[in-house]
Amino acid sequence: MPFFEAIRLALQTIRAQKLKSAFSIVGVFIGVMFLIAVVSVVQGMNRYMTDKFAGTILGVNTFRLRQFPDVQLGNITDSTWRVWRRRPRVTYDDAQAVARGVTIPVLAAWESNTRAALIAGRKQAKDVQVTAATELYFDIRSLRVEQGRAFTAQEVEAGVPVLVLGHELADKLFEGQDAIGREVKIFQLPYRVIGVVEKQGNLFGLSLDKFAVVPASAPLKRYVNPPRVVDALAVKANSQEDMREAIAQAEALMRSRRHLRPREPDDFALETADEVLDFWGKISRVLFIALPGLVAISLVVGGIVIMNIMLMAVAERTREIGIRKSLGARRRDILRQFLVEATTLATVGAASGVALGLALASAVAATTPLPTAVAPWSIVVGVVLGAGVGIIAGVYPASRAARLDPIAALRHET
Repeated sequence: MPFFEAIRLALQTIRAQKLKSAFSIVGVFIGVMFLIAVVSVVQGMNRYMTDKFAGTILGVNTFRLRQFPDVQLGNITDSTWRVWRRRPRVTYDDAQAVARGVTIPVLAAWESNTRAALIAGRKQAKDVQVTAATELYFDIRSLRVEQGRAFTAQEVEAGVPVLVLGHELADKLFEGQDAIGREVKIFQLPYRVIGVVEKQGNLFGLSLDKFAVVPASAPLKRYVNPPRVVDALAVKANSQEDMREAIAQAEALMRSRRHLRPREPDDFALETADEVLDFWGKISRVLFIALPGLVAISLVVGGIVIMNIMLMAVAERTREIGIRKSLGARRRDILRQFLVEATTLATVGAASGVALGLALASAVAATTPLPTAVAPWSIVVGVVLGAGVGIIAGVYPASRAARLDPIAALRHET
């Protein structure tokens, strides 16, 4: 029997016995659907953590000198918190010494953050992240000013009360009108808007456009930190290699300034995106290790179901097999027919699982903060696994059908 003819007969059988076929493919269907959905979420998170989270929150080729890490990963004990809290704060002098002492070409800016309400006329925006920073902050964070301009080094030096707003914040305070030149009050201090940053989007469902940046030495500084203290010094290099060298130099400079002995631990933090990416990498590896086992369980169950259904089919069609053999069908023709039927069943289940898995991944991306990215290899693996399960599950029923004696098969009563 030609191969495509066997497939056509298998599809006819599936259409004729819809309920039985549905039960046959449910295990493969669930396994492949789960594979596609989970891989899409994990792949999406991998891309999101690398391109969006690490780049937006910590910056590309960027490290930060801080009192303690801003992004805490894992279980931080109370004793660790107490040790961190007792560390000296990073000062202007520390920031200047590191920025001037690093010999690698870098961009450096210090920054301090607080939460405050912004008022523009009768409009008010609560719980806004307000950052007091030096002029290179925008370059380090890769923030492009869409309207107006960023503040200059001279404005930072003079402490001019000017302000750059995030896109969403500008829309909220001024309802789509031109924000440039308008007045905004922070802690009742008047600031003039000179720029609006282009839209950044969301991060895990949280807006990245609800922020304001002011010069580090503007009047707001007394509400952010004690005198001559900063939250962080951000340093951006041209490459990963330059960043590593700059980190080593910054660590040496800070240890020298703090008079730390060789065996004493650092009493400051040099934070990069690598810690975040390594932490997520461990989680994704665990997911990818656990995924094959979970998928295998569904596929094994699906294979067992297909085998039992095919054995029932052989029993029900024994007389048909006898007639075909008496008309000249060879053993390999019968073997091929039932093997193709089992494989077609499993492949249809796998294809349905792929379709629903893609739909589920899209639904997750649309209704939750979790990003998804479909991996083409997972679709291929899903279909191949489905076909493989069909072949393995169909071998025994097909060989049993092929070995039937035609005389005994013709005498079989259905």
